[in-house]
Amino acid sequence: MESMQITQLDNHTAKALLEWQVEFGVDETMSETPVNRFEVKPEPKKTVPAAAPPKIEAGIAPVADKVDGAALARDVAMAAQDIGALKTALERFEACELKRGSRNMVFADGTFGARVMVIGEAPNRDEDRSGLPFTGDTGVLLDNMLKAIDLSRAETVYLTNVLPWRLPRGGDVSEADLAMMMPFLERHVALAKPDILVLMGNVACQAVLGKRGITRLRGQWGEAMGLPVMPMYHPEFLLNNPTKKREAWADLLALKAKLGATE
Repeated sequence: MESMQITQLDNHTAKALLEWQVEFGVDETMSETPVNRFEVKPEPKKTVPAAAPPKIEAGIAPVADKVDGAALARDVAMAAQDIGALKTALERFEACELKRGSRNMVFADGTFGARVMVIGEAPNRDEDRSGLPFTGDTGVLLDNMLKAIDLSRAETVYLTNVLPWRLPRGGDVSEADLAMMMPFLERHVALAKPDILVLMGNVACQAVLGKRGITRLRGQWGEAMGLPVMPMYHPEFLLNNPTKKREAWADLLALKAKLGATE
């Protein structure tokens, strides 16, 4: 049968022809080029977009598997331009496991910008509950010690801890936790700008001076972060060892003399 060639159709005729083809089951058009329907074509490769690197901003600390906590802490801490931003950054820092076992973060107390900055170890139960360093019986003793040399947290002393979260019961501070918290502590000191650092206890001495042995270190002036440093017994240690208060009193007098000499 000869095929009829149609060179030009009006709309009505074209529509009628299409409807006629659909009625007889035509569901695809024919191409001038033959198609091999038995040919197996390879599936196109799927491209997976590369994951964007985490964005570091002040107060935001993303967490990923096997994250370098110390490196992340340095980036986050250095991004904090003031004390409020540093506190927010620490509150949002998720890389330290100690945070998951604590009630509250213990950041600081006292007078920001004071000449004396006291650095303790880690929050005890009272501090974990209150969210403030040196509270409970430990805080009462420290306040009395400061008052004896005419200092107070209300006017002339700024207080913080090396670790902002409580250690597990019976646990000791790990090197990894110290490495993560040191950038925050260093930034804290840089923003507070004290004249003198007082390190209370072994953990504070280990973090700032890289040394332990408070009975040997106490009362001996050192230097760290560009500041004079005085190691002292922690008030909690003195509560359990009252015979050491005589040595603590000598250290307090040395601190008072240093403050007078540097006015």
